[in-house]
Amino acid sequence: MPSGMIRYWAAAKAAAGITEERYEAHTLAEALAEARLRHAGRPDFDRVLGLCSFLVDGEPVGKRDHRLVRLTEGGTVEVLPPFAGGSR
Repeated sequence: MPSGMIRYWAAAKAAAGITEERYEAHTLAEALAEARLRHAGRPDFDRVLGLCSFLVDGEPVGKRDHRLVRLTEGGTVEVLPPFAGGSR
């Protein structure tokens, strides 16, 4: 089973209570399900995760079904919550 790193940013990091953790999963959906179980005691984690976008090995996941996004050995999943700001 592929293993790699999940990195949490901004509000996702606060909700998880950590900066990064390992995954052992074939797909993004499996890795996120594992993370949800590990952080079940953190009340905001699941809600924040539902608002996030993801990069897998530097590539945006976009609207692709997470069950179809394959993870690689030594890969990285970046968990990016919505960012405030922008140009006016």
